[in-house]
Amino acid sequence: MKPVRLIAVIALVLGLGLVGGAYVLRGQIAERLMGRLLVKTLGQDPVAALPDGLHVALCGAGSPFPDAKRAGPCVAVIAGSKLFVVDIGDGATRNLSLMNLPPARVDALFLTHFHSDHIDGLGGLMLQHWGGSAIKTPLPIYGPPGLDQVVSGFQTAYGLDEGYRIKHHGAKVMDPAGFGAKALTLAIDAAHPDVTVINTPDLKVRAILVDHGPVEPALGYVFEYKGRKVVISGDTKPSARLQAAAKGADVLVHEALSKELVQLMQDSATKAGRANYAAIFHDIQNYHTTPQEAAAIAKSAGVKVLLLDHIVPTLRVKALEGPFLGQSRQIFKGRLILGRDGDFISLPANSQAIHVSNRLN
Repeated sequence: MKPVRLIAVIALVLGLGLVGGAYVLRGQIAERLMGRLLVKTLGQDPVAALPDGLHVALCGAGSPFPDAKRAGPCVAVIAGSKLFVVDIGDGATRNLSLMNLPPARVDALFLTHFHSDHIDGLGGLMLQHWGGSAIKTPLPIYGPPGLDQVVSGFQTAYGLDEGYRIKHHGAKVMDPAGFGAKALTLAIDAAHPDVTVINTPDLKVRAILVDHGPVEPALGYVFEYKGRKVVISGDTKPSARLQAAAKGADVLVHEALSKELVQLMQDSATKAGRANYAAIFHDIQNYHTTPQEAAAIAKSAGVKVLLLDHIVPTLRVKALEGPFLGQSRQIFKGRLILGRDGDFISLPANSQAIHVSNRLN
């Protein structure tokens, strides 16, 4: 055998040996890599590592309809070193962790209203916030009147679990003083439709009334930080108050429901003899905003990016995205994003730059 060929054969055998050895030891290798990754992850503050600015992320872009791509409603807002969450639907707490936005790091939760899909992840967030950092104060929650009842209910439901955790891990790990949440009810009503929640030189947060009747009151939120602005609609019909609040915003996060597709669901339910479903599909059309209406609001307000969330109905195939959006892109000429879990928009402080990515892809 020629020397060059012999060297090649030897190299191949050695290479196969290394590959084979790595395959045999793959479990040990994976454990070591896992350990290194955990040390790196647990030893850093991913919020503080972000560039100074205002960041907005979808920890849940969905609705009560089951959707593999979209958890229950949840919007994360990072302003400087502060991490806030607006609404906490089912699956959203897990998404926060998957997006490297630790639930234990949440500074406050803002609730828009008390429909079940906007609060049914609260128990998990309370637990993760408490156990993830040995915190000594409950999670602050801001919301409309009725908040006390909601928070009290979750506190009661998780009361037994509180006892188990403390008994198992000890009070140093699970400090009883940090369990649960603290309700901070906003004095907002028709006579006072605009309430300042946080007012510092760099950060301002306002709550505004929107129209989601018969759910009253229902709120939207405005976040402003170092020259950047994000507005979150919550659930609402087209709202003149929201449109005014969104004037000049960098990002408008707005709910969206396609009446055409929901009407198709209503018709199908009627034909299938499911009168209860047909009635629900009929009723939900009258207190939401269509993608076209959201686009018109964004256009009139002069926003730069329109991020649609609370997507109704579920878009099981990509081909439905066109019918869902309708003429939205023709109405709004700025950047329009059909929201998915993990969508992440960064607005550097005192800048015009806008960076869009996804933390789950």
